[in-house]
Amino acid sequence: MLAKSWKKIGIIILIIACLINIGHKLATKISFNDVITEIKNSFNQEKTENNPNNN
Repeated sequence: MLAKSWKKIGIIILIIACLINIGHKLATKISFNDVITEIKNSFNQEKTENNPNNN
């Protein structure tokens, strides 16, 4: 009897931990637009550093 209740308690704790983990990942997710904008800016900066005469 005790083993069955510990199983249920363990499963409930596991489910809660997974939900918290998923929520944290969704809350801190960086948007795709921000990443693409940052890559474009980095690329343009490197391009201008390599070709300063190309205005």
